[in-house]
Order: sequence, then structure tokens, then C-alpha cells
Amino acid sequence: IGPGVRPFEIGDHRCFGCGSLNEHGLRMTLHVEVGAAWSDLTLEPRFEGWAGIAHGGILCTILDEVMAWSLVGQGNWGLTARLAVDFRRPVPLGRALHADAHVARTRRRLVETVGRISDQASGVALATATATYVAADPERTAELQARYGFRYRGSEAAIPGAA
Repeated sequence: IGPGVRPFEIGDHRCFGCGSLNEHGLRMTLHVEVGAAWSDLTLEPRFEGWAGIAHGGILCTILDEVMAWSLVGQGNWGLTARLAVDFRRPVPLGRALHADAHVARTRRRLVETVGRISDQASGVALATATATYVAADPERTAELQARYGFRYRGSEAAIPGAA
């Protein structure tokens, strides 16, 4: 884990992207820092679209998840308002992938993000995306943190800036 990365804990939950209780989900392990997030993963055959290729909807989910978590590092939780994905190359199943995202711009409660899925070995971009999220107000953020048991490791505090 590099400098600026804040290890966190989150309770068991059913989110399709990152929930440990969703047996059908991706169960992504996410890493956050201020305004950025990433995850390394390998897609199993159950996420197949065309033979041997990851389903495009799964790639959208990965990008949405990692972009949403990029908000968390700057103290925001939010809902997706817009998501645009460019599929650059087919994504073979069983290949080690790296998904990363960062916050590009914040205007009041609207947060614009940029995300990418790349091949871990070559670094080649396989899919890219932009998205806009509506950030929750501080009270709702605190409520969500409590519901999901979110806190940074080694700290009793939740996300900076949250109530």
C-alpha cells in the first residue's frame, strides 16, 4: 500500500460490486486515497458475455463502483447520475485487471469522475468511463457510514468531513 492510501474497514453487506455477502457479486476489494480509488480483480466465467469475453454490463459495474469509491476518499458518498463508458477492447475472462478512478471536478454536490479498466500485465486500457455523482449531504453520509460500518483502520473516525 502506497503513501496517501487510507486502509479502511466496511461491514458485511450485499452490494453487487463490493459486498462480501453477495454470492453472485464481484466482491471487489477497493483501495482509496484522497479523490481516487482502485481495485485489482480477475473476472470468472460466470461474468461471461460472448464466449470467453466479459459482459459489458459487468465492466460498467466495475467502473461505476471504482468511480463511486473515488468520492469516498474526499469525504463524499453519492449516487450515480450519469455514466458513459467506452469499450476499447474485448476483456478476456481470467485476465488480471486493474480498475482505477479519480475525481476530475466537484461543483457543489455534483462530482465528476474519470475511470479506467486496464490489463494488469500490459497496462493497456480496455474500457474507459466518465460519470457524474450526486454527493450525499453530511447527515446522509454519516448515516450511510454507520449503516455499512465504514471507518478507517486505526481510527474510530469515519470519513473526514462527515458528521
